[in-house]
Amino acid sequence: MAVTIKQTEAVPSSYPSVPAGLSSAAAALDSDMIWARIEAFIAWRWTARDVTWIVEGDGEWTAPLTPATVSTVEVWESNAWTVTTPPASPLGGYDLPGEGPYRFTASVGSGTVPAEVNEAFKRLAEYMAESNDRPGTASYALKLGEMTEEIERTPSWLARAMQYSGAGDLLRKYRRA
Repeated sequence: MAVTIKQTEAVPSSYPSVPAGLSSAAAALDSDMIWARIEAFIAWRWTARDVTWIVEGDGEWTAPLTPATVSTVEVWESNAWTVTTPPASPLGGYDLPGEGPYRFTASVGSGTVPAEVNEAFKRLAEYMAESNDRPGTASYALKLGEMTEEIERTPSWLARAMQYSGAGDLLRKYRRA
């Protein structure tokens, strides 16, 4: 079974543009940081960048990121990389005939960002822009006469922003290539 043992993905020269309709606080956030978080969560890319994969083992292998245009396939033979052309597999990838290791060089990313991915960007940005009035606290309660305010927030709220904002649900179908 062919297994990807290393993936080296270059940072793109630019990320997709920011979707319209953000609050001023969300628009003030670094959009590259938000796109990088989204891309770390999914297998799809919409701006071009170079990627190299090192793959070991024989059998079916498909690029784990999409859309990918593989430009070179090499196999390690006699202490050097040698260009090779493995046969196509029935699932759209490659059928690697030997143990390898193999090195795939590709360009990944193109196309228009789908509406649900832009919506995920908005949800994540708005969630991250929300102020945390009491940083480091898990809960807070204030009572003034008959008026009561209670806030409860897990300390890992920002680390779990993809899930808590609802962006992760919108991105579910983009998790696999």
